[in-house]
Amino acid sequence: MKPYHRRATQARSLGSRIAAFLPVWCILLAAMSLPAAAQTYPSRPIEIIVPVTAGGGTDVVGRAFAEAARKYLPQQPLTVINKPGASGAIGMGDVASAKPDGYKLAILISELTIVPYINNVRFSIDDFTPIARLNADPSAITVSANAPWNTIGEFLAYARKNPGEVKVGNGGQGSIWHLAAASLEDKAQVKFSNVPFSGAAPAVISLLGGHIDALAVSPGEVSQYVAAGKLKTLAIMSDQRWGGVFEKVPTLKESGIDLKVEVWRGLAAPKNTPSEVIDLLRDVSRQAANDPAFRETLAKANLGWAYADAAAFRTTMERDNASFKQLIPKLQLKN
Repeated sequence: MKPYHRRATQARSLGSRIAAFLPVWCILLAAMSLPAAAQTYPSRPIEIIVPVTAGGGTDVVGRAFAEAARKYLPQQPLTVINKPGASGAIGMGDVASAKPDGYKLAILISELTIVPYINNVRFSIDDFTPIARLNADPSAITVSANAPWNTIGEFLAYARKNPGEVKVGNGGQGSIWHLAAASLEDKAQVKFSNVPFSGAAPAVISLLGGHIDALAVSPGEVSQYVAAGKLKTLAIMSDQRWGGVFEKVPTLKESGIDLKVEVWRGLAAPKNTPSEVIDLLRDVSRQAANDPAFRETLAKANLGWAYADAAAFRTTMERDNASFKQLIPKLQLKN
């Protein structure tokens, strides 16, 4: 065979081998280009950051959700970690700045729409991808069982005559419960001495110990003590009365004060988390939130079940963000 024929044959043979190899190489390249999370998630434990102390309503919601979600995401454990402080800003900020890979999630609380307008935090609702709202509860004004006030009217009349003397505990400076008390001050034209705690649970303990005069927290966070006769709730900050041991407690509106303040709690991931991961978590969250065990745990704790999908949850976040952005300067709460 002449040299140029031999070279042409070799070239055709090499071309055939390259052509045969190209589909395999293209498949490998395509697989390599897929997000790693889409191929392996979850490949290690998932952290759920609860931005308040253990024992309060947010902690109950977070742990009950994690327990229910394990049934629908059995590949890896979901670990609840409490990171309290600065009205939830420490824990939520930790998740906002985390790597967006689905391995660190947050139980967001209403304070997300408050603290950016009070403190110099470096995150906002835009730094999270909502997954699902899990719970919503109104605020309530609760006092010791042996307190001299049996109605919200008596309580406010005393506060009006003694400005700054009534110590009202809340879940922290800039918390939703702080805003609830401040809003009541504004509406009723009274002045409290607002006492911040690192969460609702330590505030309740302080009231039980007689260190403060009242609380502005959710019904669920005081229900066991109301049922035991150690505390009494004077008013609920909602449109309708609450059930269970609170069925005879009037709303503020029934008492002539047009005020509604509620907390919500929901699951979210850092922004830019891969859509494949978010879709999976949203599906798991829907199933877990509707799981009978999750709903039963909330009911026993007098916490309101209020599942909402990601779109509805985002709408709630945006609504409250706009509302508090206007209200907080009026209440002069900025640090």
